[in-house]
Amino acid sequence: MQEEENNQEEIIEVLSGHTLARSNEVLPNLIHLLPVSARPFFPGQAVPLLMDQTHWEETMDAVMASPHNLLGVVLSDAETAESATPESFKSIGTVCRVHRVQRSDNRLQVLVECLQRFRIDEIVHSQTPFTAQIEYLPEPASDSKEIKPYAVAIINTIKELLPLNPLYAEELRMFLDRFGPDDPSHLTDFAASLTTSDKFQLQAVLESIELLPRMEKVLELLHRELEVVKAQASIRKTVEERMEKQQREFLLREQLKAIQQELGIEKDDRTAELDKFRERIEKLTLTEQAQARVEEEMDKLAVLEPGSPEYSVTRNYLDWITLLPWGVHSEDKLDLQFARKNLDKDHYGLEDVKERILEFLALGIMKGEIAGSIILLVGPPGVGKTSIGHSIADALGRKFYRFSVGGIRDEAEIKGHRRTYIGAMPGKFLQAMKDAGTENPVIMLDEIDKIGASYHGDPASALLEVLDPEQNSDFLDHYLDLRFDLSKVLFICTANQLDTIPRPLLDRMETISLSGYIASEKLQIARKYLLPRQLKRAGLKRSDLKLNSSILRAIIEGYARDAGVRRLEKQIGKIVRKAVVRILEGGKKPIEVTLENLKDYLGGPVFKDERNLSGAGVVTGLAWTAMGGATLNIEAVATHEFNRGFKLTGQLGDVMRESAEIAYGYIVSHAAEFGAEQAFFEKAFIHLHVPAGATPKDGPSAGITMASALLSLARNKPVRNIAMTGELTLTGQVFPVGGIREKVIAARRAGIRELILPEDNRSDYEEVPEHIRKGLKVHFASVFEDVVPLLFRGKK
Repeated sequence: MQEEENNQEEIIEVLSGHTLARSNEVLPNLIHLLPVSARPFFPGQAVPLLMDQTHWEETMDAVMASPHNLLGVVLSDAETAESATPESFKSIGTVCRVHRVQRSDNRLQVLVECLQRFRIDEIVHSQTPFTAQIEYLPEPASDSKEIKPYAVAIINTIKELLPLNPLYAEELRMFLDRFGPDDPSHLTDFAASLTTSDKFQLQAVLESIELLPRMEKVLELLHRELEVVKAQASIRKTVEERMEKQQREFLLREQLKAIQQELGIEKDDRTAELDKFRERIEKLTLTEQAQARVEEEMDKLAVLEPGSPEYSVTRNYLDWITLLPWGVHSEDKLDLQFARKNLDKDHYGLEDVKERILEFLALGIMKGEIAGSIILLVGPPGVGKTSIGHSIADALGRKFYRFSVGGIRDEAEIKGHRRTYIGAMPGKFLQAMKDAGTENPVIMLDEIDKIGASYHGDPASALLEVLDPEQNSDFLDHYLDLRFDLSKVLFICTANQLDTIPRPLLDRMETISLSGYIASEKLQIARKYLLPRQLKRAGLKRSDLKLNSSILRAIIEGYARDAGVRRLEKQIGKIVRKAVVRILEGGKKPIEVTLENLKDYLGGPVFKDERNLSGAGVVTGLAWTAMGGATLNIEAVATHEFNRGFKLTGQLGDVMRESAEIAYGYIVSHAAEFGAEQAFFEKAFIHLHVPAGATPKDGPSAGITMASALLSLARNKPVRNIAMTGELTLTGQVFPVGGIREKVIAARRAGIRELILPEDNRSDYEEVPEHIRKGLKVHFASVFEDVVPLLFRGKK
């Protein structure tokens, strides 16, 4: 600070004791040059310079050894003065007289007085010390009438700047000590030096020899500077007001706290937080590791300032630890009869699923606790997977927490974020434990077959530790960084299919399949559950809406044939909403829905009776989809006899195309054996099509169906009303397929009562509930020769 004051005094002394260029003084035309990279100098200034001694000492020694002590300061395009070359020099600079050179810490402190503009005519010496032949540019005349208004405008703008920055006042005083306001040339240069414009704008002012254009440029720069300074002043004022308000509020709060503490009314925030955490800990049974960590964090919290960022991080961490249910358990209802009643109350049908769940619960009841198991409920949408999870939790009297893992791509959602990140928090499982409030809740993981992966990690792999009974007793969340026991949790997962679930994850779960409902089951579900629920939501009584069983059956057959009952509930809800509108518009109660006016409520039927695709070459197959089972018609026709060939259509996958090729090859090679003419295939071009071409289809299950269609075409005999499924090999073997239960339900839903299944699937068929198998005639085939006698009426 003292050095800066000395510099200012020396500058004032230099400016007041010298004129720019004495009238009787002859200035030399050959001078040394000093490049600068920050901004140009203007005549009338006294400027202190700080430069590298190693690089510029020779130049300054040469200047001080000259009789005039003159130095030409010129702006350079280079980033630093030391890297400047003559090519980077601007053509116009300012000649300066050097008044002082001091050496300190390998630096040169130089004070120069700027005298007059010059133009470089020729660079004489292109290495340091730079030397040039120059031409002096005298100040122009200022007697033009247009000059004075510009000078007044510049002075007025400087006056506006003065109150906004006190530094301007000091520089103006130094200028007025040397020049008067009636010296427009130096006034213009001084005004330019006041601004914070970039070096190229200032160089443009320096290169403007004519006074009027120079004053125009400077006036524009001053106005820009005024706008910037006003904006800065406004921002500073706003910040100062906000700071004053915050400081005032802080002072008042501290005074209030001090008064409250003196009166014994309230503790300070930190003490209150610590007491709250201690009260929570008294109700918990922490592990030794957790107890040590809590004590360590509470000691840290006790010495941290409440306003510090780390205080908030530590407080949130302690909040999470003390909110988790360490050692807190809910008492299980170990009553098998109660569990059975609870499942029957909430779900109609699904007897085999209920039995599997009761067997699982029975093992836990016998052992005295239900823990360490993971149930996977697999089935089409709308069959009741999520509601079964609710029923299991109710049957056990446990807290229930559900979240969907479908679409999760960040493993931090499972295992938490580390505390080093802003906004870090524990994973979903510890959040579930906190919300449940016990160590043994029922946690449902919905849509586990739709879990994703990305560059953030693999959530499915992160689930392996959670869903492994051998590991989850020491589950480590990244945020908590403590071992937490998840072994008492009953995990229930749901999925629509098994194919997309990683095999290591699937191995840790006990799979229970829910295949879907037949029409009679849907009717009972609609009467007992869906319709009452929709009426309750709408605020209607059962007597307000007349919807009998025949109408419900028509809705099931025409609008909701899918495996689940979600679509059925939506259709019932649609009818109820329209009924409410009619009642509010003055309609007479009860609102009656009949077969004739059903279209007014739901529109035309979505599902129509399947067309009777009969004739030679048409066979019905059975398929499995993620939405449940479905019937699949396969058509084969001979399009022409110009040349033999085989064509497939219907958006078939690679496996299904291979099945068609196998079926074609097998039937062609055994045509005579199965009663077809060999000559038919020698000249016929056969086209095999699977309808619903917009729907992708794949899998080997249609092998015997395609072979049957080709055989029917070759024999020109239609196939009986029979559906079939099975994989066919080149040697005629019928291999087992999956989804037997779903396919049987699909056949029953379509009104087909006779089926052909692979012999190896006999045990799968026997596991299908008796009420679904009732009235069905099923044939089992191990080779295709077993299928042929069943296809046509009469003898082979």
